[in-house]
Amino acid sequence: MKIVSIEEAAAVVKSGNRIFLQGAAMTPNTLINAICERYEELKEVEVISIHTEGQVNYAMEPFKKSFKINSCFVGGNVRKAVNTNQGDYIPIFLSEIHLLFRRNILPLDVALVQVSPPDKHGYCSLGVSVDIAIPAIQKAKKVVAQINPRVPRTHGDGVIHRSKIDLAIEVDEPIHRHPMGDISELEHRIGKNVAELIEDGATLQLGIGNIPNAVLTNLKDHQRLGVHTEMFSDGLLPLIENGNITGEEKEIKTNKIVTAFAAGSQKLYDFVDDNPIVHFKEAAYTNDTNLIARNPKVTAINSAIEIDLTGQVCADTIGTRQFSGVGGQMDFIRGATISEGGKPIIAISSATAKGVSKIAPVLKQGAGVTTTRAHVHYVVTEYGVVNLFGKNLYERAKALVSIAHPDHQEALDRAAYERFGRE
Repeated sequence: MKIVSIEEAAAVVKSGNRIFLQGAAMTPNTLINAICERYEELKEVEVISIHTEGQVNYAMEPFKKSFKINSCFVGGNVRKAVNTNQGDYIPIFLSEIHLLFRRNILPLDVALVQVSPPDKHGYCSLGVSVDIAIPAIQKAKKVVAQINPRVPRTHGDGVIHRSKIDLAIEVDEPIHRHPMGDISELEHRIGKNVAELIEDGATLQLGIGNIPNAVLTNLKDHQRLGVHTEMFSDGLLPLIENGNITGEEKEIKTNKIVTAFAAGSQKLYDFVDDNPIVHFKEAAYTNDTNLIARNPKVTAINSAIEIDLTGQVCADTIGTRQFSGVGGQMDFIRGATISEGGKPIIAISSATAKGVSKIAPVLKQGAGVTTTRAHVHYVVTEYGVVNLFGKNLYERAKALVSIAHPDHQEALDRAAYERFGRE
């Protein structure tokens, strides 16, 4: 590993290269911005990543003319670009992104990462974003790192020996934080409904956001819970501190919390730093359906943009507009389904902030089906819980109408009658 100036590190990227960016809280923005400053001499640099944090100069003027985005997950900072001719989205399960690199479907020229300083054995930590960084590092022709003493040293697979890093710069700056939002009364109601489905000894998977956090605030009387998830957030900390989460009934890494990445407050990052109970694994492991299913009572809690009356779930597009990505929803929905006592759950508010029903007669034209109706079991809103498993199309429609917003139930009932010809 050679420590160099930021200009020398940025010069590794050439026109026509495909570059990988480590994501989430570990996004190496100092390196990325230095590369963007070379926009006048660079052409057709392809950027591959999942969700990144921070200002994305390569998606903005005047830099964007030199970069094209090929994203495996779409965050707010690249959403506009991905829905123009500057970018595009690759529909893919989080569990399978590693295959794009390991099978050289998308050969990588440069991997850009952020790591801790090397320990006495020469190993740097990938911190709180292991997910797809490991296969990218393994397959990229060059690895360029920004070494940051504020990166937590995490346990698990997220380590890289200094000899595997070609060039590095040194920075000292906070990693990205993702503060918890205030939970609304509506979100508390959804969280309470979901929590009533969760049994003692369950293995949990939750994402980020107010609804997952609302679920967690309702689990203070639960016991022997485990965590096997793709994402770790602040909402889990009180349950760990109070002894609700022990992992003692898990089959995969008993007594350990398994995750692919973490995003949250500095308190969260301090908690995972050198903490042996939290194992950061690559997404090919955390999202492996067969491994997930070996845990007992896997309770997978995911969300959606809209659900049609037959149970089709759209969670990544608004009509034809790409909003986020397929991510790991299907990995965990399926894993929970085949887990002994497992429960796959879609938890949503019944309507948008503008009052549009999220339960719709049909999905918007052009919408992507993230989770098929054959995979959907529990659907939860603030108005209740239904289980669609084993129900025919008409029965599903009636069940979903029962938990829709009251302002929309009459219209949905009418749509169900027009489709199925019965009350």
